[in-house]
Amino acid sequence: MLEDANRCLLCKNAKCQQGCPINTPIPEVMKLYKNGEMIEAGRMLFENNPLSLICSMVCVHEDQCKGNCILNKKGNPVEFYKIETEISSHYFAHNKLSHSSRSKGKVAIIGGGPAGITISFILSQKGYDVTLFEAHSKIGGVLRYGIPEYRLPNNMVDLVEEKLIESGVRIRPNTLIGPVITLDRLFQDGYKAAFIGTGVWNPKPLTIKGETLGNVHYAIDYLKSPETYRLGESVVVIGAGNVALDAARSAIRGGASKVTIVYRKGFSEMPATDQEIKEALDDGISFDLYKYPIEIKDNGIMLGMSDKNDDKVSFIHADSTIIAISQTARNNIVRSTTELNTSQMGLIITDREGRTTKPGTFASGDVVTGAKTVVEAIAHAKVVAKTIDDYCQTLDSCILNFVEDSDMLQCEESIIQSCREKWIVVED
Repeated sequence: MLEDANRCLLCKNAKCQQGCPINTPIPEVMKLYKNGEMIEAGRMLFENNPLSLICSMVCVHEDQCKGNCILNKKGNPVEFYKIETEISSHYFAHNKLSHSSRSKGKVAIIGGGPAGITISFILSQKGYDVTLFEAHSKIGGVLRYGIPEYRLPNNMVDLVEEKLIESGVRIRPNTLIGPVITLDRLFQDGYKAAFIGTGVWNPKPLTIKGETLGNVHYAIDYLKSPETYRLGESVVVIGAGNVALDAARSAIRGGASKVTIVYRKGFSEMPATDQEIKEALDDGISFDLYKYPIEIKDNGIMLGMSDKNDDKVSFIHADSTIIAISQTARNNIVRSTTELNTSQMGLIITDREGRTTKPGTFASGDVVTGAKTVVEAIAHAKVVAKTIDDYCQTLDSCILNFVEDSDMLQCEESIIQSCREKWIVVED
């Protein structure tokens, strides 16, 4: 990769950096890499983006760093993301993350996806005692249970988990917050703040006849463990976002001989990235466009035409159908607490810095915005991590002043609650 790095012009006004959603300092990193300073280069990447290793594998580089390289004018851009993978892998392998004293108090992170992992890294490095509550047996969220193995090997997510533990983060797997441990109980047990980054794991249904049949599956469920499904020879996928294309490409790799994506519009309107569409076509996946499902049957799907002037109905054979039109948030946390407001879509309402309507509680990621890219979730998580740090420091100062100025004795929980309520929260 050094040969490719030597072509980098180290631009002062680097368009590659400007095209990166998390503003990776690419020229500075490349300079360190060229000089053989791998640990320093890795530290710079990690401090800017704790999931730099992951982003180097899953970001849409064609639209970001690679797509904005000035050398595109000559048709041969520098592939920084490959160098980023090498640097970040080296950094994790040869650098031990500091184990802080945890002197700043307890913070609860609910959900071990990209946002939760990012905030866990940042706050643990700042000296907070971080506990990450994960509903599944392993952390990763969409990284592990949504992105196929061929795009992001699970051993890379395992490595991130090892580094989290190394940095002092405690992980409680198989713990769904809400049914048994509520958000309010976390505060009762001394957590200064709680962060919610639980993602969107409820599939959105088509609500058409046949959706409950045994050969129908939701993409968000299928992608958690594709190897457990017996789809048959022919598969139809409804939808054309990145999740739909990931499901289609996984089905091909799982042994299906024919996979067809059904979409109500054309290629130019597809939510999936151009690169993902191109790779799906390269995999031999077919596209049946300008059609929508009317009814699912045991042996296929009835389709209508998107053109309102055409009432023709067609049938496409399928051993299995995978629905991938969208996802929504679960309500296990919201329904077990008070003051935590959500939108009509069930997403948690926050301000721009991640404050929810419940004092001391913060949120970001897909549970706030709906499904977005990994790097977008990480970029906003950095903002929310600072908000949480500011809040905890303000809370400490408030409690100290409250105790010094008060002539009457109050229990610790009452004092903390009074200080929390002084924190400005978002309005619904």
